[in-house]
Amino acid sequence: MPSRIVLVTGVGGELGGKLLARLGNNPDFQRVIGVDTVPPAPHVAARMGRAEFVRADIRNPLIAKIIAASEVDTVVHASTTAHPAGPARRTAVKEMNVIGTMRLLAACQRSPLVRKLVVKSTAAVYGTDARSPAVFDEDAPLRPPSAQGFVADAVEVENYVRGLQRRRPDIAVTVVRFTNLIGPQVDTVTTRYFALPVVPTILGYDARIQLLHAADALSVLELAAVEDKPGVFNVGGDGVLTLSQAIRQAGRVELPLPKAMLPSIGRMLRGARLVDFSPDRIQLLQHGLVVDTTKVKREFGFVPRWSTQEAFDDYVQGRGLRPVVDGGAMTESLSRVAFAAARRM
Repeated sequence: MPSRIVLVTGVGGELGGKLLARLGNNPDFQRVIGVDTVPPAPHVAARMGRAEFVRADIRNPLIAKIIAASEVDTVVHASTTAHPAGPARRTAVKEMNVIGTMRLLAACQRSPLVRKLVVKSTAAVYGTDARSPAVFDEDAPLRPPSAQGFVADAVEVENYVRGLQRRRPDIAVTVVRFTNLIGPQVDTVTTRYFALPVVPTILGYDARIQLLHAADALSVLELAAVEDKPGVFNVGGDGVLTLSQAIRQAGRVELPLPKAMLPSIGRMLRGARLVDFSPDRIQLLQHGLVVDTTKVKREFGFVPRWSTQEAFDDYVQGRGLRPVVDGGAMTESLSRVAFAAARRM
């Protein structure tokens, strides 16, 4: 049964906003509603087509009234955050991720008209350590690196989604687990990390990374909203880069440090509102994460337009990153500060 009335959350963000615009220009939909606490960016709002924006907080029970009154049959939950732009208020983000999802799913459960749910998640839910497989498929267990981080939120969100499936088996649920998003307009800890003039890494490790261009992520969400493809799907670009390769290609200077020193560096960068080296992030920098995307290619017929290498190249070119001029002096300065901070620990 085709979708008629679609509700998209998180439209104040770049990905959710562009999805709202895509669906708003699709004549197959009778109505497209975007909700968030902030409106879509002006460049997105100008291309929304027939889509409409409703200022609403999904943490508020009002979301149930919006879904019921608008006779929504398809919900695309794109507001979850596993990779914030930089240092963020943990409580506020967790409330939006967890409490917001609980309210939204409760509203979906109560509405007899809702027949499809699409949820944006992250491949980071698999966790990563020295015993991890080289490539994760969708059946791998979910093991967040820490009990309190943003990845733990994503695991909790997926648990709530499975609970909804048990209570409402008539709702077709699609969960897409994205690898790290990248692109000229993407602002996450990943894109900020590679833009640092001197990039801290973990001594003795060179993690493999798999990236997904934001435009490919948008295409998958659009396909999931348009077509009925229930299930869990890994989504990432083809191929991998090592951390050292990516840093060199971005023209940055690598600074390998003992793992114990990363929190000290993290506090410095957090104070400058740049990058937050959370336990989740440190684990990823140490062990990397690569997923098998066979299932999304087979069942969606989706082939990423950008490989991991091509997505990273587009990010570097789009951001106008230039090689660091005096990386040696910067590395020496940051090293002195890091070792001084470590002695005070």
